[in-house]
Amino acid sequence: MRIVYFTHSLLSCWNHGNAHFLRGVLRELGALGHEVVALEPLDSWSLSNLTGDHGEAGLEAFRKAYPQLHPQVYSRDADLFSLLHGADVVIVHEWNEPALVAAIGLVRRGSDFKLLFHDTHHRAVSDPEAIRAFDLTDYDGVLAFGEALSEVYRRWGWGERVWTWHEAADLRHFHPPAQEGERKGLVWIGNWGDGERTSELEHFLFRPAEQAELPLDIYGVRYPTEALAMLERHGARYHGWAANAAAPSIFSRYLATVHVPRRYYTRMLPGIPTIRVFEALACGVPLVCAPWEDSEGLFRPGKDFLVAKDSREMFEHLRAIAADADLRDALVRSGLETVWNRHGCAHRARELLAIVDTLSCSPAISEEHVA
Repeated sequence: MRIVYFTHSLLSCWNHGNAHFLRGVLRELGALGHEVVALEPLDSWSLSNLTGDHGEAGLEAFRKAYPQLHPQVYSRDADLFSLLHGADVVIVHEWNEPALVAAIGLVRRGSDFKLLFHDTHHRAVSDPEAIRAFDLTDYDGVLAFGEALSEVYRRWGWGERVWTWHEAADLRHFHPPAQEGERKGLVWIGNWGDGERTSELEHFLFRPAEQAELPLDIYGVRYPTEALAMLERHGARYHGWAANAAAPSIFSRYLATVHVPRRYYTRMLPGIPTIRVFEALACGVPLVCAPWEDSEGLFRPGKDFLVAKDSREMFEHLRAIAADADLRDALVRSGLETVWNRHGCAHRARELLAIVDTLSCSPAISEEHVA
């Protein structure tokens, strides 16, 4: 099949976590023998920020890690009929402009490709009007990255035409180091964002790390002055942006990492882990999580990772991991087992193909099924 994916960016992972998963799953689809075409707009904000900060050098890690992927960059006035020529399946990510999403739907009316909308964000609950602005009349269905998000679309009338399609780790790239070296301290790879987890980061990461007397290194973008001041107060070291392709080598230098979910994923869309949970476990680094409800049974909390109900318990878990090599080894073995058995991009590629096989040759969505 010829599979065309309209992404915000495949080249850039600057504040764009969806690129992590797409790189892996598109590579796996190609490995299965499918022709994969990734399309991204010329002026994507993620790529603009990345090259603005780091120039072309910012793309080197992606190109080295994913030599099979060559995304096509298109302009706003590009001919969609040409871009979609010969497509069997077209998937459109929700970070694209509403006008483009609608225009692809119009092309679908005179074509026989199968068309899916892919939602990997919390905007359906945090900013529902932004999602309702998309005209999905001509789409065959929706891929949602968690069951809680699928339920939102079902309430909007999509019924059986929404599928839960979780993110996963690219196991070709995210794996433990070939040879273990010395590990010290803690690492957190994450973007500051818009302040939706500021207190949680202080409560579950900065303060417990300081109390446990474990050095803490931070990688990410969009850290305002007040965030940097908070890091300094707690003795954490800030390193700025790191290419996602470099994450395995970063994780390999540390005793543990911590997952602090954004509030939307604990209160309004429970059960959806971020991509970093999959990637950390795949890299063989012990993981401790701030509270989140694994309502879909994706993992084995307490075995694959530890869960801290409050700042004190986080401190205790971090101290235990630092002191107990057997505990670290047990967490690593269990986490790797779960990811290898259930949560690799190859698993998701096969799931996607199974979903596509259920679709008819013409859209089954009526106007009442528009988000």
